[in-house]
Amino acid sequence: MIISVRRLTALAVLSAALVGCGSGQGTAEKPSPGPAGPSGVAATGPHAEKKPALTPVFTRAEVPEEAEDDEETEDTEKTVALTFDADMTADQGQRAVRGERFDNPTLIETLRELKVPSTVFMTGRWAEEYPEQAKEIGADPLFEIGNHSYSHYGFTGDCYGLPAVKRGRMLADVKRAFTAFERAGARNVVPYFRFPGGCYDQAALRAIAPAGVTAVQWDVVGGDAFTTDTDRVVAQVLEEVTPGSVVVLHCTRSAAPVTEEAIRQIVPALREEGYRMVKVSELMKKPR
Repeated sequence: MIISVRRLTALAVLSAALVGCGSGQGTAEKPSPGPAGPSGVAATGPHAEKKPALTPVFTRAEVPEEAEDDEETEDTEKTVALTFDADMTADQGQRAVRGERFDNPTLIETLRELKVPSTVFMTGRWAEEYPEQAKEIGADPLFEIGNHSYSHYGFTGDCYGLPAVKRGRMLADVKRAFTAFERAGARNVVPYFRFPGGCYDQAALRAIAPAGVTAVQWDVVGGDAFTTDTDRVVAQVLEEVTPGSVVVLHCTRSAAPVTEEAIRQIVPALREEGYRMVKVSELMKKPR
């Protein structure tokens, strides 16, 4: 049985604030349900003014309730997506020049060694700083690359102290990241977008809708940001994971120094419990 420990919510929120990749769940507004026309644009009547479509949001895969409790459930039902944010903010170039490492090649090699399919949410600025790594990750069928914005600035005005992207520049910021991936030669790029800090509102969902992406949130915060306590990260992930979970961790050596070590414990423990690790693209195919 996966170990149960006291939830470390306070630590997770603090870590999230420091790294700019918090859960953001409390500040997010989900798209409002309602009638939609053939184009998917919400309307309230035949003469109502049409509003731009909202970007869809995916947080976790829903599985039948009986599947979560059935020990005989097939592996295809007991799946989890480990995702890794490769963060680099647009204004951190000088820190990189001074030797700070925003990459984590050892983590990527460990994921390969353990054969863990993963989704890496990469900022465009990260791809520019580490183009060879972006290319290698994108060429490996074990991985897929999602968009984590170009600048890693907040898409709301109150996102863990991040500078805010102006609403009129949000779409351009998303597109600029895709351009950075293309210039680095990265393949296996999927049309998924992770808001920096997980912060969004309906204005942001509307602003980036023309990019044709799905926003990918998470339901499990790994808590690896700015901690040196590997055991705490391991315990937090194993306590929170359920079938269909999306786990957020980091691929940033300076901000999350123990992620690779934690993965070496998390992956075998999940597999022992019958979990199969998949990329977000596969998790999205599950019945919802």
